Amino acid sequence: MRICCLYRVKFVKKSDLPEGPYIIIANHASYLDIFFMYSILPKNRFLFLGKSEILSYPIIGTYFRGLNIPVDRKDRTKAAISLTKAQKAVKEGWSIVIFPEGTIPDENCPVMLPFKAGAFKLAKSLSIPIVPLTFTTNFKLFSDPTDLLGPARPGISRVYLHQSIPVDFITELDERDLRTLCHNIVNEPLLQEYPHLNQN
Repeated sequence: MRICCLYRVKFVKKSDLPEGPYIIIANHASYLDIFFMYSILPKNRFLFLGKSEILSYPIIGTYFRGLNIPVDRKDRTKAAISLTKAQKAVKEGWSIVIFPEGTIPDENCPVMLPFKAGAFKLAKSLSIPIVPLTFTTNFKLFSDPTDLLGPARPGISRVYLHQSIPVDFITELDERDLRTLCHNIVNEPLLQEYPHLNQN
């Protein structure tokens, strides 16, 4: 898909990955964030932990049906089952990709939404590292498949693969401080590339 649509992934920053499994977190302003993850981490085994609504989208739903742990956010019992599946997958050696914003913002992209707690609770409970990622241009290339007037053009996806956050550091921080730290790490390249965001 990436080659046919003339997308190129460019690493602005590429830190070494820790030994897996780990939690991969990233900002989420485009459905390209999902597809490009395979180009960014081609040799790594990972699953997506994401909203169940994605399975209803044409092409995307079919593509990820077997590579996704859907989370029904309206049903706490089903959501808890999804987390249990994620824990089992990690024990089997799979890393887990989570977009902590929980959704693609409806407006003001690439302004990030606050992070939800799930990714950080999972990292702490499983004692595994966190790998933060930032996409800074995907929202300009393609947004939401349900938005017929949204952007859709070839171009370069700029990616920052940040230094991983080790287990001992994750253990020392409480969940709220860890969430804030990760939000700041992911958000920093966006503030650098789009200085006007600093005014928000």
